[in-house]
Amino acid sequence: MSMTVRALTPTIGAVVEGLDLSQGVSADLAGALRAELLKHQVLFFEDQHLTPVQHRDFAARFGELHTHPLYPGVPEAPELFILDNHKDNPTDNDSWHTDVTFIETPPMGSILYAKSLPASGGDTIWANMKAAYEALSPSFRGYLEGLDAVHDFARGFPQRGIVANAAGAEKHAKAMAEHPPVLHPVVRTHPETGEDALFVNFGFTERLKGLRRKESDAILGMLFEHVTKPEFQVRFRWSPNAIAFWDNRITQHYAVNDYLPHRRIMNRATILGDRPYHHSRKPAQALAAE
Repeated sequence: MSMTVRALTPTIGAVVEGLDLSQGVSADLAGALRAELLKHQVLFFEDQHLTPVQHRDFAARFGELHTHPLYPGVPEAPELFILDNHKDNPTDNDSWHTDVTFIETPPMGSILYAKSLPASGGDTIWANMKAAYEALSPSFRGYLEGLDAVHDFARGFPQRGIVANAAGAEKHAKAMAEHPPVLHPVVRTHPETGEDALFVNFGFTERLKGLRRKESDAILGMLFEHVTKPEFQVRFRWSPNAIAFWDNRITQHYAVNDYLPHRRIMNRATILGDRPYHHSRKPAQALAAE
C-alpha cells in the first residue's frame, strides 16, 4: 500500500489516501501515521470498511483504550462507544471540547468512524490549540503558563443532561463518584513534540484555580471564544465509512448540530494518554474533593 497525505489547510487537517485499514496496521505504518498525526493534528481516511473489532484493533495500535462511563458500548467491541443522534436523542457534542479531560490522564487521541449519515449536514470541525496559543500576546501567554484549571465531569455531563438521562440515574451517579474534579495546566506541553498549546475547553473546564470566580469566568470566556477563530480550524464533511483520527492533546472539536430530525451514527475509540504538564513546572496534581 502506498500512502499519500494531502493537507487540507495550512494549520490543521490532512486526508490520508492509498490505505485499506481493514488489512491491518503494521508497526512501521503505525509509526508513519503517528508522525503525520503530529504534523497535521487530525487525519481523515475515506471509504474504509472496518468491523468494530478492526476499528478497536486499529486504535489499540496507538495505546491503551479508554471505556466511557456513560455512552453505550458496541457489543462486539465494548471499548468502542456509539454516538447515535436523532430527533429523540439529540446530540450533546455541539460545543467546543477536548475529549475526556475530566480524568488525570486525558486521551492522546480519538478515532471516529461514520456508520450512518444524514443526507446533508453533521460535519465536524477541529481547531489547533497550538495555533490558538501562539496567536495570543506574549505577555498573556506568560501569565497563562502559570495557571491550572479545574476540569469537571459534572460540567460536561450534568445530572439532567441528555447523556445522563439516556444512561440512567444509577450509572450517572456511579460515574460522578468515580470522576471527581481534576487539575490540568492551562497551557500544556505536548509530550511528543514539545510544543505548547492551550488546554482549556468549554465542555469540561469549570474554573481557573486561585482566581476569583469573575476573574476566572472572564479569562475562560475570552479563551473559549478565541479558540473558535476560523484561522485555527478545519471542517470535515463526512462521507459514508470515513474515519477521523485526531490528536486530543492539541485540538478541540465541535459536532455541527444541523441535521435533526435526521439520524447520524458514529462509533468512537478513545486512546488514553499522559498526565498533562507544562515544561516549566511539575504536572498538576488531582484536585482534592472540596
